[in-house]
Order: sequence, then structure tokens, then C-alpha cells
Amino acid sequence: MVVTRFAPSPTGELHLGHAYAALYAQHLAKEESGKCLLRFEDIDHTRVREEYYQQIEDDLTWLGIEWETPVLKQRDRLPAYEDALRTLQQLEVVYPCFCTRKEIEAELAAINNAPHGSEGPLYPGTCRNLSPTERAERIASGESHCWRLDADAAIAKTGPLLFEDKIWGQVGVDTSLLGDVVLARKDIATSYHLAVIVDDAFQDITDVTRGEDLLPSTHIHRILQELLGLPEPIYHHHRLILDENGQRLAKRDQSKTLRLLRENGKNASEIRDFLLDPR
Repeated sequence: MVVTRFAPSPTGELHLGHAYAALYAQHLAKEESGKCLLRFEDIDHTRVREEYYQQIEDDLTWLGIEWETPVLKQRDRLPAYEDALRTLQQLEVVYPCFCTRKEIEAELAAINNAPHGSEGPLYPGTCRNLSPTERAERIASGESHCWRLDADAAIAKTGPLLFEDKIWGQVGVDTSLLGDVVLARKDIATSYHLAVIVDDAFQDITDVTRGEDLLPSTHIHRILQELLGLPEPIYHHHRLILDENGQRLAKRDQSKTLRLLRENGKNASEIRDFLLDPR
């Protein structure tokens, strides 16, 4: 059975881009007599606001989206992410990084040809080659650190990887797109990259539907799935809904929020027809 999910973060109001993503996930599930789940990606407690949980559900109900209950909240799943991180540590494919944001920016500025990926400059690997002794001593001293994926070590263990995307075709995994991404921080015990693949496996998600802007992230996700022995879903990286200037909608674009559109008299069927029009 096909199982999809819509996974918003309760850090702001839903806009037309979210509506399209939710409708796309539900449409695919219904076409295959499957189900679409709702998941709250709320690991970033510094930005989450309690009022948005209910508002998101209200917006989705108005839009005609249905889901099973109870809804999974990532903040309730931290032990599962910690277990996954421990496995990666045992595989020696992650390392502690003690660099501050300013230190990384300064080092990148000092490099003539700083490594770049699909989203800009990549972490230059400053802490990658610290000795085990230095790492242990700095952690024991209480020095703040995050955990990064050693992308080269990881792909060396997995070997070349592919993933299937129903829109983009068969894609070869390329670690240079995002480099050594952060998998966990001291203040936030996991990251989007780690939590999403653990939860997709936990919820038996067969088809991951999301915007094409997240296509580079899937290269990292396939590596993590392979390392952790998790199933590989089928991917659908769909188009984005853009504003009048051709820019991707963001939560700061208040004029396109579902709440405001509803308050201004828009009908949910109008929104659905507009977003799902193949033209």
C-alpha cells in the first residue's frame, strides 16, 4: 500500500506552497488507494509555537486534507534519533565539530577556492581530521559541538548509490552537493536530515513527496538510509509554487497564507483547482 506524508513545521502559517505539497501527497495516496499521514517536524524548539499546531490542522481541514490520528510529533521521538546517531558513531562516519558559525565564515573567506555545493559554500572540514584523543578531550571539557556526517567516509562504506525519483528519473548520489552536513547539535539533539529518514522508516512511508528544492537533501538521506539499514522510499520532488517575482514562497509571505485567503473569502475548491491545474 502506498503511504505518503505531509510534514510541516509549526513555526509559521501555511501558505500556498504548503497547500500544494499537502494536496500532492494526498492525491498520490488516493490514486493508489493508500493513505496520507500528517507529521509535525518540530525538533527546532527555538522556533516552534504551540498555536501553529492547531492552526495547521484547521488549514488542512479547510483544504480537504484528511489524516490518521494520533499525529506523529518529532519532539516525542528524540530517543530514536539518538539511537540512530549512536549507530553512525559506531560506524565511524560522523565526527564532532567544534567550529562556531563565525569561525567557519572566517575560514571560508580565507580559502581562495572554497568548496561549494548546491546551496552555497560547504563546511571546509576543519574538525574532520582531529585526532580521537583531541576530540575526546574537547568533548570531556564541555566544549560546545555538533555532530557532522563525514560524507567521504560514509560513501566509502556504502559504495555508489542511486535513488528513484518519479519526476527526475534515476539519480546518482553526489556527496559534493551538501558536504559534511550537521546531524545533531547540542541544543537540538537531531537535524532534519537524520530525523526525517528515521521517521519515514518508522511510519512505513513508501513515497516521499516534497518540493524540488529538497532534491539535494535526498543525496544525504540515501546515504543515511543505507548506513542505518532503513528502507528506500520512492521520491517525488515536485515543482514549487512561486510568487509574482518567481521566488519560492516563504512563511514570511503573509499575503499567501491559507488563513488570510480563507478570511478574504477564498473557497477551498478554488485553491485546490488553482494548485492542481496541470497548466
